[in-house]
This record gives sequence, C-alpha cells and structure tokens, in this order.
Amino acid sequence: MKKIAVLTSGGDAPGMNAAVRSAVRTAVTEGYEVVGIKRGYSGLLDEDMFEMNYSAVGGIMEKGGTILRTSRCEEFRTEQGRARAAEILRKHGIDALVVIGGEGSLTGAMLLMEETGIPSVGIPGTIDNDIAYTDMCIGVDTCLNTCVENIQKLKDTASSHERAFVVEVMGRSSGYVALTAGIATGAEAIIIPERPVNYEAIAEKIWNERKRGKINCIIVVAEGAASAYTVARHMEHRIGYETRITILGHVQRGGSPTAFDRILASRMGYEAIQSIKDGEFGVMIALQSGKMVRVPYSKVLSEKKELDETLIKMADILS
Repeated sequence: MKKIAVLTSGGDAPGMNAAVRSAVRTAVTEGYEVVGIKRGYSGLLDEDMFEMNYSAVGGIMEKGGTILRTSRCEEFRTEQGRARAAEILRKHGIDALVVIGGEGSLTGAMLLMEETGIPSVGIPGTIDNDIAYTDMCIGVDTCLNTCVENIQKLKDTASSHERAFVVEVMGRSSGYVALTAGIATGAEAIIIPERPVNYEAIAEKIWNERKRGKINCIIVVAEGAASAYTVARHMEHRIGYETRITILGHVQRGGSPTAFDRILASRMGYEAIQSIKDGEFGVMIALQSGKMVRVPYSKVLSEKKELDETLIKMADILS
C-alpha cells in the first residue's frame, strides 16, 4: 500500500481534527502518501480531494468541527453509488480509507469493502456515544462538558427566580449525554429513550421536593425520548414552579475539544494507521479499558450499545 485517504462523515464531533492530524502525520512518517477527501462520501463522489502532508495538519488539533468538512450522502447509500466511489478511489491510486464518523459512516465503509474490496479502517466520532464495543467515541467528552457548563448556568438563574428549566440535549437513540449531564449537574429528573417516561411519577417527586423547600428544578431530556415542549406541558402546572425551556441544539457539537478528546482522537488516528500497516482492515479502532483495540465492523454494527444500568439506578437515587 502506498496511498491512503482520510475522510470525516456524518455529524461533526469535537476532536475529529485531532484524529485527522494524527492519522496524517503517522501515515507520512510510515512512508505513505495521504489524500484528504472533503465533505465525506459526497466529496469522494465529487472527487474533491487534495494532498495532505505533515504541515497541512499543523495547528488544527485545538479546533472544533473538521477541516475536511462533512456531509451526509444519499447516493453513497446505494450500491451503484458505492461502486462509483470505488472506481474513483482506484482511479486516484488510493489503496485504503480511514473513515472517521458514526454508525452510518462505518456502515458505509463496511459495505464499500464488502461490495468492492476497497479496504478501510474506521474511527468512531459521534457525540452520542452510541457505538458498541468502544467505551468512548471522539467528541463525547467535549459535548458533555458543554452541556454541564450550560446547565449549571441555567441552574444559577433557576435558583434566582425559583423556576424549573427543561433542558433538551442531543441523543436520538441514546440517552448517554442526557444521563451523564444530568448526574453531573444534580438534575431532579432525567428523561432518556432507553426507558418509558412516567410523567406522573416525575411530577410527584418534584412537587414533594418543592414542598420541602427546594427553590429550583432542572429536568434534562434527550431529544429522542421527548421534546422539551412536551415535557414542559406535562410538568408546568403540577410541580409548583414556573417553567422555562432551553434546547441546547448544535452548540453541543462545537467548541475546542477537551484534553481527553484530543488524546483519544490522537491515539485512535495513530492506531488506525498501524492497523493499515499490519494489513488489518474492516475494523474500527476502539477504546476498551484504557487500551486501543481493533473490532471488526460486522461485530460493531450488529449490536446496539446499552447504557450502564448502574448509572441509571444511581441517577434515580441521586436526583
């Protein structure tokens, strides 16, 4: 193998740039040519590529988002689209791909390899932390810190005005961010997709706390469980507080990555190139018990990552 391409795909996550930097510099050091593909699989189909060298990734580690940019590509979801992508990669002499992204991006890499033989290695980058077989994905820690910082600010004003705030965070199918942010900020209630919502029980608990003299209330809800507006309608006249709604939205994706995300991404980028050097393809780089491991796509994508039940029980006790 002589030439490797790197792309970022799907939703952006803080730390993707650190992964790109690490993969490029490791690959160059190992003697590979490196090509950056802009806008993920869409850019691949548009042949939007450029040569990357050691200096091309200087000064990017501390930046949020991804310098390669990203998108979602409907054409690449088709077998015909993936066949055309393989033709383009071969035309440009690209021998292997490093794909940084979430479940959809890794699925695309797996199908491309199965159908066309184009080898690849995946790096999990998604703020939802919903990919199996890795303890953490790139971007999760930064996202969580952003949520905690903003919820804590809301808690200050909630105390001043004796109000309840319903805070909606990202998480379509996973409640990891809502659960951990709620625990970290002492939220009175945490609503996640992994379990049904019992509005009556939540309202009764908050009302009893209000009667005992509690002067503020924070309810954290994952977007995949319910909308903040729905939760507020169920709560407002039953908990003894004036209720306000805050949807954190895409602010959770942005910002300079934390030290944890920079180091995690750097380790994963390095390991991805080592996997290519070893001729081990069709794998995702994962963090397990503090170590980098390589897990086959088929294994990663065949299972849903489950939330730690102990965390859920702990949140119920501490709230």
